[in-house]
Amino acid sequence: MKMILTIFFLIFSLFSLSNASVVDFCVADYTFPNGPAGYSCKKPAKVTVDDFVYSALGIAGNTSNIIKAAVSPAFDAQFPGVNGLGISIARLDLAVGGVIPLHTHPGASEILVVVQGTICAGFVSSDNTVYLKTLKKGDIMVFPQGLLHFQVNGGGTPALAFVSFSSANPGLQILDFALFKSDFPTELITATTFLDAAQVKKLKGVLGGSG
Repeated sequence: MKMILTIFFLIFSLFSLSNASVVDFCVADYTFPNGPAGYSCKKPAKVTVDDFVYSALGIAGNTSNIIKAAVSPAFDAQFPGVNGLGISIARLDLAVGGVIPLHTHPGASEILVVVQGTICAGFVSSDNTVYLKTLKKGDIMVFPQGLLHFQVNGGGTPALAFVSFSSANPGLQILDFALFKSDFPTELITATTFLDAAQVKKLKGVLGGSG
């Protein structure tokens, strides 16, 4: 009986593989909402070469903000050709003194390459080990999926980097924004951190949070 079940399983597997649907790509169809698996596929007859080309990363991001930095994404929501491919890219502009605060990408690992300037970057592992490095032009650093990491302009000139991800939609959560740009009640933040109420209210005032 065991042998029969094994043979049946192998035959069923081969049959399933022989009838598997294989497509070259799944260009995002923006007429439908994005879901957990990404966007629905545009009909092949409506796909053009422009779906696979994205030019906006040649434009510098606006760094006139509190963090003096800008991230310009080419994720599936902006670049339909990466939908379903498990890849994406973004441009990172850091003015002098610019910083990308501690954040995570729950859906992807990240690789950063420095194109201009100097960037101090690092991440914190799940055992609270901190990995730091000052990166220069041409240097590359990887940030494992889901771990807190950051980038800071480490020099006296603007810095530019490009970051690629192992997902068309890597997700993003910035720790400071989660705490101080939200309606997370102050008393709960003080209870779950080592910050006092005055510090929390000050940070909420700076970032526009409530509670």
